[in-house]
Amino acid sequence: MQSQREYVLRTVEERGVRFVQLWFTDVLGIPKSFSITPAELENALDEGMTFDGSAIDGFSRVQESDVLAKPDPKTFQILPLRAGRRDDGSSVARVFCDILNLDGSPFEGCPRQVLRRTLERAHGLGYSFYAAPEIEYFYFASSDTSAPPTPLDGGSYFELTVADLASDLRKRTVLTLEDMGIPVEYAQHEDAPSQHEIDLRYTDALTMADTVMTVRLVVKEIAQEEGVYASFMPKPLSGVQGSGMHTHFSLFEGDRNVFNDPGDEHGLSTLARQFIAGLLEHAPEITAVTNQWVNSYKRLVVGYEAPVHVSWAYNNRSALIRVPIAKRGRAESTRVEYRSPDPACNPYLTFAVVLAAGLAGIDSKAELPPEASSNLFSLTPEELASEGIRPLPTSLAEALAVMERSELVAETLGEHVFEWFLRNKQAEWAEYKREVTPFELSRYLPAL
Repeated sequence: MQSQREYVLRTVEERGVRFVQLWFTDVLGIPKSFSITPAELENALDEGMTFDGSAIDGFSRVQESDVLAKPDPKTFQILPLRAGRRDDGSSVARVFCDILNLDGSPFEGCPRQVLRRTLERAHGLGYSFYAAPEIEYFYFASSDTSAPPTPLDGGSYFELTVADLASDLRKRTVLTLEDMGIPVEYAQHEDAPSQHEIDLRYTDALTMADTVMTVRLVVKEIAQEEGVYASFMPKPLSGVQGSGMHTHFSLFEGDRNVFNDPGDEHGLSTLARQFIAGLLEHAPEITAVTNQWVNSYKRLVVGYEAPVHVSWAYNNRSALIRVPIAKRGRAESTRVEYRSPDPACNPYLTFAVVLAAGLAGIDSKAELPPEASSNLFSLTPEELASEGIRPLPTSLAEALAVMERSELVAETLGEHVFEWFLRNKQAEWAEYKREVTPFELSRYLPAL
């Protein structure tokens, strides 16, 4: 059988690929890449390509800067976008990379390696981890920050419009993703004006993290081709809901979904309950990772369908964790939906800390607290406290303070990423605190 390496080399030759983009991310999940020619590809696949890691946020210090980008041949893909087409008819391809030290060992600052390490722990227990995110985003007329962003449409949930630019952009995006071998389960207009959602069919968590990075680029590239702008900013508009990335997770043991128990009233296994209990226990600690920007906490407020309380329920969308009803006769569809992440998170780190929290619950055989059956947004703080329901962090500063004390997050991210992430985000918060916002000027300048 032909190896994946041989397939990549043969495809590059047969398809006339002139450049191969090596993709990876910095610690915050910002995409990075550099290009090589086919002449360098075989060496890259075998040994990796050296580059200056000190130029990447959160990677190396200047005095120890060089690292290796080692392509993962399973992620090779011809790009169907404008960036993947050249005037002479030749093609451009991309491949995701793991970042290694010069001796070939995993580089401590690589987010993909963080997720790999956590997945290997799950594999050692016999589990495979699957993810299926619902990615929300906005289309705007431009990225000009001198004025409020201008939506392209005024639609709401499941709006059906004819010859609408935003709907056409969404359709073209889905078709492009399908052409790239990325299956889309649903695509729809979301609640806010010019807000859209693309739901991806579940696959293993590492492939899905790569896919989330690809989806962001495809959405933005196709919007740019039409002279408009797509944004994954969690809360770009006041007075309407922000963009989330509700993600469905499941654990498998071979072909068996271990979250499913056909003898349970709701089809939920004891192991799934322990996983949920672990997520609930550690939710405040991992929130700085799942919601890593100052703006993320403008979304996590009461009144806009985003979770603000550490709670779970079978069919209550005000809860942090929801257990959707499994499809009849399909045990593999049993899953848990974690609702706090936003689409601007680093998916590698987010999936890693979610898995680590769930495994911690399994390890300790954690007890699942009672289901939150009422609308949590309607309860008073006293009523929530009486039911033992804690709030999620309400700001980046609060989330970082909880994360800083977390052994679970420190162990999952590793010392390098953990310490750099904290320093970077604490600096972001300090910079934000120094800013005088339009809200303050409009509210206080005339009156004070």
